[in-house]
Amino acid sequence: MADVALVASSFAPRVGGVEEHVRNAAARLREQGVDVVVWTVDQGDAVPAEVDGVPVRVLPCPLPARTPRSLLSFVWRGPWAALRWAGALRRDRPRVLHVQCFGPNGVWALAASLLTRRRLLVTSHGETFGDADDAFGGSALLRRGLRAALGRAAVVTGCAARVVDDLERRFGLAPGRGVVVANGVDLDEQAGDVPPGTPARYVLALGRLVENKGFDLLVRAFAAARLPDDVHLVVGGDGPEDARLRRLAAELGVAGRTHLPGRLARGQVVALASGAEVLAVPSRAEAFGIVVLEGWRAGVPVVATTRGGPADLVRDGEDGWLADPEDTEAFAAALRAAVLDRDAAARIGRAGRARVQEFTWERIAGEYLDLYRSIGVAGPRVAGSRP
Repeated sequence: MADVALVASSFAPRVGGVEEHVRNAAARLREQGVDVVVWTVDQGDAVPAEVDGVPVRVLPCPLPARTPRSLLSFVWRGPWAALRWAGALRRDRPRVLHVQCFGPNGVWALAASLLTRRRLLVTSHGETFGDADDAFGGSALLRRGLRAALGRAAVVTGCAARVVDDLERRFGLAPGRGVVVANGVDLDEQAGDVPPGTPARYVLALGRLVENKGFDLLVRAFAAARLPDDVHLVVGGDGPEDARLRRLAAELGVAGRTHLPGRLARGQVVALASGAEVLAVPSRAEAFGIVVLEGWRAGVPVVATTRGGPADLVRDGEDGWLADPEDTEAFAAALRAAVLDRDAAARIGRAGRARVQEFTWERIAGEYLDLYRSIGVAGPRVAGSRP
């Protein structure tokens, strides 16, 4: 019998904040004595059967939409998906279903919780306002499912205060019920090699190349900042905005100093962050800003968006700079300060390196374990196992 099934919207081999959160939380929970399994949505990927000693199950999560074709597809796929879920429930017998990032996985977990009377926990990663495809704006079923899940859940957590606030304002979460459990970072993650062609001096940004990440705003701010000619811009990640960003850099006259190396391995992320002049987070909407932790771990100054979680995370002028990315001149001024004011940059980099100690995965897993214990999920087998 498993203590907890982490029901994730996405998992390895896909990469991103949710995937990293679930992988690391699962591994650290296992280290602390929790019998944990990951259930993730079948997206057609070759998902490993086990990651860091944690079993992984792939489950279909079809949802109907208001079109005849979609309804017919659900009639065909729904019963098979139900059998797969029933099989996972029999095999793992989890005491709690812990949804990580609510999507179709959350709707199916809610149904499983109702039918089997298992405890339900919901963790939001800002998908209600930060999703690039605006899934909640386009799906009434998702909106209704989330409302129902929040009402049933024994515990609801969000990765930042603004995430919890959005659940209260728009999805009916009772005030005071939501708990903030932040994202984390591996302080000992090993660096790899930087991508070929990486310049000696650069402003770094990391993430999926989608509109809400605001990399087009960063290109504009970088051009407006008029930094020394040997300072370049590196935007690591892949996505549909790649070609648009290249065109914009050319239009603004900074194509020769703008580098888009594509998807990065984790070791490359660590290496690039360590060598950056500054790490920029220019998102139009950002639930938490795990990239901020990457910069803090590297001890480099961070310039982060005021739009979302980073505004609660970063202490402006102390361990980073905050600026509205829609205000090109303000964001450009912050980049200039980070690159040109070496004393301030060093001071803020040191403060970030000290602050990141608050965001270890061991601490995050410990907070989850405390919540599991508070509702009687983590039984005697794991009692007293937390360091």
